[in-house]
Amino acid sequence: MSKRKFYKMHGAGNDYIYFDCFDAPIYDPAAAAKKLSDRHFSVGGDGVVLIQPSSVADAKMRMFNADGSEGKMCGNAIRCVGKFLYEVRGLKKHIIAVETLSGVKTLRLTVKGGEVNAVTVDMGRAELDPAKIPALFEGDRAVDVPLTVGGKEYRVTCVSMGNPHCVVFGGNPDLLDLEKIGAQFETHAAFPDRVNTEFIQVLEKNALKMRVWERGSGETLACGTGACAAAVAAVLNGYCEKDAEISVHLRGGTLTVRYTGETVFMTGPAEFAFTGEVEL
Repeated sequence: MSKRKFYKMHGAGNDYIYFDCFDAPIYDPAAAAKKLSDRHFSVGGDGVVLIQPSSVADAKMRMFNADGSEGKMCGNAIRCVGKFLYEVRGLKKHIIAVETLSGVKTLRLTVKGGEVNAVTVDMGRAELDPAKIPALFEGDRAVDVPLTVGGKEYRVTCVSMGNPHCVVFGGNPDLLDLEKIGAQFETHAAFPDRVNTEFIQVLEKNALKMRVWERGSGETLACGTGACAAAVAAVLNGYCEKDAEISVHLRGGTLTVRYTGETVFMTGPAEFAFTGEVEL
């Protein structure tokens, strides 16, 4: 057994355990994620993030959910990676490229007093083709289409931001039994790779309230790709304006999303919680 230093960081309450893997790898990150994410018997978090060297970018991010499954992209985690690279590894650049399983993402850092207090991420193009999400709906888009889950019909909009999302508009999401309905959406037969689900209340023009159920992690306080998917879906359904700043209010804080039609920009905080050592 060897001890490794970890950094606990969060973006709007979406918290992960980060490891600097530039000099030494983590040999079984899936097992580490399952063990360390436990909030009662270990560090606690929504998963584990490895920050690694890259041949095509400034760094590479790999993220593992609390159940050990590897995710392709996490908007909140990648902002924290930018803060880590700037403040811990000394990469004093205001524009940083990070490689992910969903491609290379460009981060623009807002720095004050030597600290990164906000990061804007070019999240790339929103994929709407159901076959590429993947979601088993006919046609070239699944926008405001019916889906029966748990015996109830919902109107859903499906978007991929490098990972699959199902967006549901309705009343106050605080009133939902998310533990039950989120799991039913995640494992629904319409989503071959499982799905992240966002439950949205439209507060006003360009302002949304959201709760999110993440595949592999359950409910989290925030989800960056989910906020992006929600904003894209809101534009497609006429609730929000294209190329406008859309405020997405989550349980852990507020993210700002702008959907141009070609790409999606997300801005939000990144913070350190604490550091420590753990046996792996």
